[in-house]
Amino acid sequence: MGKKSKKNRSGTVYSTNPDFEYNYDDNEDAETIEPSQQNLRVFIDRKQRRGKEVTLITGFVGSTDDLKDLGKMLKSKCGVGGSAKDGEIIIQGNQREKVMRLLLDAGYSKTKKSGG
Repeated sequence: MGKKSKKNRSGTVYSTNPDFEYNYDDNEDAETIEPSQQNLRVFIDRKQRRGKEVTLITGFVGSTDDLKDLGKMLKSKCGVGGSAKDGEIIIQGNQREKVMRLLLDAGYSKTKKSGG
């Protein structure tokens, strides 16, 4: 067993059953739905960031690679840093208007602003 196979054992620590097989969760193979069907929400967040604002995009359904590609495109077009993980994209700063425009131009027609 390599290091990767030990991470996702779904809570089983040890089994005395010689025929027991671990169930691994593979979320990497999730199929990405088309951009016009994605229900994305864009809002500003300050929680646990020492008062600094970030633009948060949630609701993406698809593979991790597609999420990272979308995050990379948004970060480069906005000219800021950020990250894409756990089904959400974080863009540094208050970039909500620009991100909304970019997502709508990229075909994400169900994108909406959320929050105040």
